Amino acid sequence: MNAWILAARPKTLVAAFVPVAVGTCLAVDAEAFKPIPALLCLWFAFLIQIGTNFANDYFDFKKGADTDKRIGPKRAVASGLISPRAMLKGTICALVLAFVVGLRLLPYGGVSLLVVGLLSLLLAIAYTGGPFPLAYLGLGDIFVILFFGIVAVVCTQYVQTGVVSRDSLLSGLSIGLVINNLLVVNNYRDIEEDRLSKKKTLAVRFGRRFSSIQYFLQSLVAASCLYYLHPDRISFIAGLLFVIFCLYILRRMTTATTPIEYLKCLQHTSLSVLIIGILFSLKFLRVV
Repeated sequence: MNAWILAARPKTLVAAFVPVAVGTCLAVDAEAFKPIPALLCLWFAFLIQIGTNFANDYFDFKKGADTDKRIGPKRAVASGLISPRAMLKGTICALVLAFVVGLRLLPYGGVSLLVVGLLSLLLAIAYTGGPFPLAYLGLGDIFVILFFGIVAVVCTQYVQTGVVSRDSLLSGLSIGLVINNLLVVNNYRDIEEDRLSKKKTLAVRFGRRFSSIQYFLQSLVAASCLYYLHPDRISFIAGLLFVIFCLYILRRMTTATTPIEYLKCLQHTSLSVLIIGILFSLKFLRVV
């Protein structure tokens, strides 16, 4: 059980919770909150995230991307805690459960959600598996921003309100960018190992300096979207403090050398995802 919990990467599940929470706050603001579709969206997001993590664990091992020289946390298959066959079965189970949960959302969002759901399942596998794995082509960032950010917020709002708003698109973009900072830290840390396994992430293609600039710009755009949607003093100050916090994480990332130091960067980046989600939620709920 501990091995499966490790493989699910629970510390990354904030990336599933935050977009759904923000989309639900938009529904509350529109006086259209519906608890059942909101909870279904949350379960779908968790299962997709876990299924993607399982698939990543399995396919990276099969492609030789996870080795005993890995700086980051040990993966369950590569370290022998879970067999490749069992991990593949776990991936299938998580994604099948996600599909079943997604079917329960069709009465609230219509058949168009079936297309979104099937794409989510397909890309969860295609992220590191299949003939054209996104992460190995440097396209993983687009997948994360689009599906873990924009699509997650927009669909959560849509199944409760029946509309897609500018607020959901921009807040989804912001959250997707900050969630993608988690990927930037991972790719920055694993650049040498990824080069050896021919995993052409953006960090491998363009170098560590590019990743540092990417981390900063993604944080800055996220804060700018918050101020654009809510142009007041509180948003400006909150956004400024958020960017300063991200600069602090960035500095730690660029000076990190040990697994513990990189782990701290990931933990702080996860916290930044939660912070940006709270800021948007409070604004949409008109609390501040």
